[in-house]
Amino acid sequence: MPLDPLPAWVLTRRQAIGDRVRAAREARGVTQEQLAERIDRDRKTVNRIEQGTLATKVDDLILIADALDTPLADLVR
Repeated sequence: MPLDPLPAWVLTRRQAIGDRVRAAREARGVTQEQLAERIDRDRKTVNRIEQGTLATKVDDLILIADALDTPLADLVR
């Protein structure tokens, strides 16, 4: 049974993951639009992931890590 609302620590972790995605993207000089194209998603989805407002699928995080040549573990630590 899903928790509703989610515990605050889950939202905090989601935001931290989004911050690390943004930092990795910016470190590589990639725009949100470019990342979205690389993972076959729209820019709004990338923005929501970075803002921590989207419950991101593991598959999307794997695609992002690959597109940014970043270990997945670095995004979700």
